[in-house]
Amino acid sequence: QVQLAESGGGLVEPGRSLRLTCAASGRVGRNWDTGWYRQVPGKQREFVANIDSNGNTNLLPSVKDRFTIVRDSARNTVYLLMNDLKPEDTAVYVCNFRDQNTFNFWGQGTLVTVSS
Repeated sequence: QVQLAESGGGLVEPGRSLRLTCAASGRVGRNWDTGWYRQVPGKQREFVANIDSNGNTNLLPSVKDRFTIVRDSARNTVYLLMNDLKPEDTAVYVCNFRDQNTFNFWGQGTLVTVSS
């Protein structure tokens, strides 16, 4: 089994920061790609950031100057460091791990609300 557990969401004012954590357990390959997506009611799931086993990253253009994705492959953990949060960042952030066959495992999500 593969299980993903996200944490770190919450309510913050615009301009503040949050760190999201996703810890994977089970038969997780250390070479799997991993990343974050976000979901808003009534909208399609949106890619935010990912990172491969070599540390190469991709980020959504609207967040690339504010967010950073890092991983600790030895502990099957991935982080999303979010700075200068904006109201449009409000969403449920969902962790993703993709196996060698490109099958996606998803977490339950953690809610980030950015509001004054």
